[in-house]
Amino acid sequence: MTITEHSPTPTVAAMRMLWLDLTRKCQLECAHCYNGSGPDGGHGTMTRDHWFTVVDQAANAGVELVQLIGGEPTLHPDAPAIAVHALDRGLDVEVYSNLVHVSPAWWTLLQRPGMSAATSYYGSDPARHNAMTGRRASHRHTRANIVRALELNIPLRVSIITADGEGVEETRAELRQLGVTRIGVDHVRPYGRGTQTEEPDCSGLCGACGNGRASIGPDGRVSPCVFSTWMNTGNVLQQPLADILTGPDMTQARNEITAAKNDPPPNPVPCGPDRWCCPGVPDSGCIPRT
Repeated sequence: MTITEHSPTPTVAAMRMLWLDLTRKCQLECAHCYNGSGPDGGHGTMTRDHWFTVVDQAANAGVELVQLIGGEPTLHPDAPAIAVHALDRGLDVEVYSNLVHVSPAWWTLLQRPGMSAATSYYGSDPARHNAMTGRRASHRHTRANIVRALELNIPLRVSIITADGEGVEETRAELRQLGVTRIGVDHVRPYGRGTQTEEPDCSGLCGACGNGRASIGPDGRVSPCVFSTWMNTGNVLQQPLADILTGPDMTQARNEITAAKNDPPPNPVPCGPDRWCCPGVPDSGCIPRT
């Protein structure tokens, strides 16, 4: 199938970043994984040319940053080419990797101007981290590759994710000692393996989904963010990206999310400097969050 072209492409001035959710394949089977990725996952129906066209349409629509995510995006065979194509179109590229294994080619690519990396870290205690990922040696590998990324001066941010809020300060201290300066904190969100309910809803979202960002899945479906994939706002295999981003389905999804998040608790917790719209959005000041 060929992605529909549209000329001229409408400008989407407010759309700053896109998640390119490349794959459901991952070495790990994290207990909290928002899309249930794992070793048996696949790469979907989007081909290399499809992703190239999405990148072209994103650049034409004014997008500044794409994040490669999954699953483990470095396991997608076309991910390096997609990253290079985005760089060539003037986009910044962040790779959200578990950092369990990074090939020499990926280390080289991550050192290119415009590239950066991000990862999740589940605790300074190896047992806590490994319990989350389901792989005994994952803490050792991820920690070693955090150190390696810093040695190579690769821009890196790390999100501490916990199910119970325990060990955050100890983990933050360890990361700072290693040299990480961009550290965020998030909780397990109720989607995928992290869900506690039968049906997903907006209660677990930060509230900023679809505002300046959107996600494209391995089947071409577009949603307000990687957590809200049940809110299908279109498919790039059937419509131009800009038409989807400015279309009625995306508007309806944003309005639904906003309405759900506009009833704050009696004593809301103020956003702190370590609160990002996770995963994927670099520091951006005030972030809607309950």
